[in-house]
Amino acid sequence: MSRWTPCKRRDFIRRLRAPGFDGPLPGTRHSFMIYERHRLAIPSNTEYSVDQVRMMMAEVEAILGRGVTAAEWGRL
Repeated sequence: MSRWTPCKRRDFIRRLRAPGFDGPLPGTRHSFMIYERHRLAIPSNTEYSVDQVRMMMAEVEAILGRGVTAAEWGRL
């Protein structure tokens, strides 16, 4: 069973492009990525903690309409 691990910002963005997210695009406070009509804010820090990754993945799951396991995330 895979576990969630900290993630570099660059890797997080690269992994989000696999399911079809576009960006990152500049915003007022944060950059954001777009999936169809949905926007996902991307914080500007260089590395995300496990808690941050899980929080953003909850938003990604809501946007995609399906769950993403840690094992699936590791394969992207």
